[in-house]
Amino acid sequence: MAEKLLELKNVSKNYGTGENQVTALDTVDLTIDAGEYIAVMGPSGSGKSTLLSILGAMNPPSTGKMLVDDIDVYGLSSERQADFRREYLGFVFQQLQLIPYLSAIENVMLPLVVTDIADKRQRAESAMERLGLTGKFDRLPSQLSGGEQGRVAIARAVVNEPPLLLADEPTGSLDSRTTREILSLFSELHSDGQTIVMVTHHPDTITATDRLINIEDGRVVVAVGK
Repeated sequence: MAEKLLELKNVSKNYGTGENQVTALDTVDLTIDAGEYIAVMGPSGSGKSTLLSILGAMNPPSTGKMLVDDIDVYGLSSERQADFRREYLGFVFQQLQLIPYLSAIENVMLPLVVTDIADKRQRAESAMERLGLTGKFDRLPSQLSGGEQGRVAIARAVVNEPPLLLADEPTGSLDSRTTREILSLFSELHSDGQTIVMVTHHPDTITATDRLINIEDGRVVVAVGK
């Protein structure tokens, strides 16, 4: 039996007030098991990004709860929420958001800065080697190919060995060749047991996932396995 990692209970998110109120998420219930690879799809404005920001402990719901390992995440203090994000979550963004004046390994080491890990560079090197970046440690992002930049972004996301990896349109700005390369890396991470939730608008990107969650008008309208 799969081990439950995360659960959303009756989660809604509203923006604005009165006549100007907009419902971005509407009474969403969702369970994510450890080791699952989930694709989230839906039209623009459907609530995908809001869902991901709530899963990322960055956007408190208007109603409902998010439980991770039975921790009520939004019931924590702001300091403990920051600790939670650092310990539990890795993020891969659409624009990758690498710091241009830092080397590849310095970018990967960023999540380790506020940790007690003794040898931060060794941990970062291990993550980069795992993602095929041996010999690229001291290159600036501008000296790397698009695929290599994507690998650096993923290495940065997993260097803390987080239980949950969140990816927001990670191939949205990439060409088709680099897209295939990055998706292959996600599949490898999943094969190693990484739990992944990926927001995407490309149907081709969901072929390797365990489950598709389709959102329309803030509601989950499809949540099926392959």
